[in-house]
Amino acid sequence: MKFAISTLILAVLFISCEGKKETETKVEGKAAESDAMPAAERKECFRYAVNKDTVTMTLTRNANNASGEMQYNLFEKDGNFGTFSGTFIGDTLYADYTFESEGMKSVREAVFLRKGDKMFQGDGEIIITGDKVTYRNPKALSFGNSIVLEKVECKN
Repeated sequence: MKFAISTLILAVLFISCEGKKETETKVEGKAAESDAMPAAERKECFRYAVNKDTVTMTLTRNANNASGEMQYNLFEKDGNFGTFSGTFIGDTLYADYTFESEGMKSVREAVFLRKGDKMFQGDGEIIITGDKVTYRNPKALSFGNSIVLEKVECKN
């Protein structure tokens, strides 16, 4: 009789421990699923500084949507400052950059290729359509021949 009671108690303990393992596994599974969800909006900053030329970018990204600010200060050229809004397709940002230069507001297409902590500005033949400057063939752009922005710490 004592043996039967002991066996019954052990069986109950064993079953209750197994039940806890299932619960723990389910909780861990939920945590793993939430880690796979897209990250919330995040802000990154990039800078290009060569000789007397500087370009800065503040990029705010939420999933594939991106927006931010850019400023170009190229030696012996008119500087400009503005905002951009666009979309990441894979590792490439396609955006409209709206800026002011010499008191005039302009819009141009901006394309950047992201590789690690660097943003490579696309370069190619441009066309003017209405009041917007775009690339004739965005698929034929070259990257890294001119401006390569490197990730820097954002200043508040």
